[in-house]
Amino acid sequence: MLHENSYLMFSFASLDAALDFRACYHGELVELSEFDKIGNWTPAEDGMCNLYNVTTTQEAMRAFTKAIDRLGNLEPSLDIYPDKVAPVIRNHAGEREMSMLTWGMPSPSFVTNGKPDTGVTNIRNITSGHWRRWLKPESRCLVPWTTFCEWEDTKPRKTKRWFAIDESKPLAFFAGIWTEWNGERGSLKSPRPGRHELFGFLTCPPNEVVAPIHPKAMPVILRTEEEIELWMSAPWDQAKDLQRPLKDDELILLPL
Repeated sequence: MLHENSYLMFSFASLDAALDFRACYHGELVELSEFDKIGNWTPAEDGMCNLYNVTTTQEAMRAFTKAIDRLGNLEPSLDIYPDKVAPVIRNHAGEREMSMLTWGMPSPSFVTNGKPDTGVTNIRNITSGHWRRWLKPESRCLVPWTTFCEWEDTKPRKTKRWFAIDESKPLAFFAGIWTEWNGERGSLKSPRPGRHELFGFLTCPPNEVVAPIHPKAMPVILRTEEEIELWMSAPWDQAKDLQRPLKDDELILLPL
């Protein structure tokens, strides 16, 4: 029987396995109520899996977004997990720039309750007062990606499935928001106090490609220069229309 202030320790065969586990279940901490009397874990929420990949060049991102490159030397392929840095194109100080920010926007204070914040990676309810402050153009950003992951509910264990625009895995973008934030990030064991630059991206109902794997949500995806300009510069009453599922014929589920 698990009691208040009890802890469970998990061991993994590899770092990749541990990161996959963390990505699928949204962070480092889980609720005691999610465990039954013998320790079986049923997550309280079935949110989006927090893992995507960007395999592209800085030149391609510059050409697509017309942004100033402040990334330094970027690895040609990156798997992006929560609370890790990733390339983002943001509006900052009157310019559009490419920078490295940490994935996970500030959580509401009632969620952290004075503990280090692991952040909120996906934002759906943009009517919430917590998120409305970051919906103006100066707080919007583009999150480059080439594939993103969801977990298929297979037995005896879930299966990692990847989505892309097409078989060539071209560059596209998630519609994101960003902010500067002061506080403690990370875990109780390894808090990171100080100033942080953070981002997250919007989600929406899934299209017919994503829904069989993940029936609750999918990222808001931008594919064209017109959509990018609208997201990065238009008033919110126009930009909000981009929070919609991608058309079914504009996304594929990659084979296993």
